[in-house]
Amino acid sequence: MIKKVFRLIFSMCGMLFGYGVSALLIDEAAPALGVNFRSMEAMVITTASVAFFGIIFFNYFETLQKQGEQVAQSLENTLSKVPPIQMVTGGVGLTLGLFAAYLISQIINGIKVLQTAYIGTVISVILYLGIGYLGLYIGRRVSLDGLRDIVAQGSSGLRDAARAKNKNGAAPKIFDTSVIIDGRIYDILKTGFIEGDIVIPEFVLVELRHISDSSDSLKRARGRRGLDILNKIQSDFGIEIYNTEEDKVLAEIPEVDVKLLKLAQSMKGMVVTNDYNLNKVAGIHGVGVLNINELANTLKPVVLPGEDMQVFVVKEGKEPSQGVGYLEDGTMIVVEGGKRFIGKNINTSVTSVLQTSAGRMIFTKPKGA
Repeated sequence: MIKKVFRLIFSMCGMLFGYGVSALLIDEAAPALGVNFRSMEAMVITTASVAFFGIIFFNYFETLQKQGEQVAQSLENTLSKVPPIQMVTGGVGLTLGLFAAYLISQIINGIKVLQTAYIGTVISVILYLGIGYLGLYIGRRVSLDGLRDIVAQGSSGLRDAARAKNKNGAAPKIFDTSVIIDGRIYDILKTGFIEGDIVIPEFVLVELRHISDSSDSLKRARGRRGLDILNKIQSDFGIEIYNTEEDKVLAEIPEVDVKLLKLAQSMKGMVVTNDYNLNKVAGIHGVGVLNINELANTLKPVVLPGEDMQVFVVKEGKEPSQGVGYLEDGTMIVVEGGKRFIGKNINTSVTSVLQTSAGRMIFTKPKGA
């Protein structure tokens, strides 16, 4: 029932539109061309125009309704991804833009020449759409971080923020605690494969300090190793600690991982980690991740069934007859029937390769067995 009512209203809008077109044709266009319609002719033209546009609007109601629903759904999906601060600033910008368009349209409406054939009305509509959209666009571009940077210009906070903006277009790479403790990131930095500015947040340094002061000896050793790696990165690559103390949004977040993801979102950067769980959570939040473990697994040499390889058998495997060896990168090699060769180098043939969440395992058998 509601759909029928809306369809009727839409058809009436079409009829009104048709009436406006006929009025424009009879009152403005025809006299300008030297044509004068008689009253009967004008009535026929008006009736035909009203009927024509009424039918058009009636027939295309469902099509326009479906397109409108698609546009509304697309708009809803887009707005759900927009941060609240951008929605607020965008709304302010749209309001100011519409107000500016209103002021300009009042000036245009005062010019009599522009009122001929509704030219002034058309110009006003274009102004409202154009300037309104411009205000919305500018408002969305003004974020809380941008305002803070303007206020804090010349301070250390601005200097750190400027460093986070990469000069060659690559996204900033934000290091988490685990990747610093791991230590392999230092060697990767030396190769020059990581593009963009390197960001080490201050809360990561604080977490490293807490770990290094832990009562647990293993955690304490890991924390001190992380601090040593961090000192080497700073001294060799000139990377400073990114100051996050002035960011009130981050200060209100207790968890380091959540802070890391929030910082990555605000900076449009990527998180560098070897934490499997953080990798999954970052994917849910739409934050790009560079996982060092995935990189290491990708760079391991490719081994195919049937290839020959030399293995030094170091210990017994899970099965009674198995022997176990390792490649230089730590990949485990299981030698079927290799228990009797413990402590020896033997030539083997690859039978299969198993990829697990913990890494790869290569299964072989002694040559000639």
